[in-house]
Amino acid sequence: MSAPPAPGFRLYLLRHAKAGWALPGQKDFDRTLGDAGLVEAEIVAEMAADRGFAPELILTSTAVRCLQTAEAFRRAMGENLDIRDIDALYEGAADSYREIITGQGSLASLMVVGHNPAIEEILREILGERVAAETIPYGYPPGALAVIDFHDRPQAGILPPARLVAWLDPECHDG
Repeated sequence: MSAPPAPGFRLYLLRHAKAGWALPGQKDFDRTLGDAGLVEAEIVAEMAADRGFAPELILTSTAVRCLQTAEAFRRAMGENLDIRDIDALYEGAADSYREIITGQGSLASLMVVGHNPAIEEILREILGERVAAETIPYGYPPGALAVIDFHDRPQAGILPPARLVAWLDPECHDG
């Protein structure tokens, strides 16, 4: 039996893990992961590594909680994992996320670590409402990772329909 064909492009959508409450006078941007979030980030990173899910590049919001979530993947997948932070992923809407995703050239795979509601909106756009509602009936949980394969490469701000390959939720530990 032959292996299934490689996807045209694989996208990993990761919402940052659970953040702690802001300290008095602290900006939202500077919020760190809470204790539960630190554990969640490690769990989902290990789940992904165990399944061989490894992006070529991670693009992350510059918010501290996203940077911490992305670093868990570096620990699980190796120091050579390319992680780049992008300011537009902090306050950007789904349109910004879409432009960033489609602007990455010839990569075979990309992980985006970001925030709701943009992460959820992109997932719903790519998978369609029915599949998205089955996958995230209560919204996109913190620390969860969607692994999505595209037959056709996204381009010029357009994310074509795609297929959910895996859903890794650190709360479930069973992906």
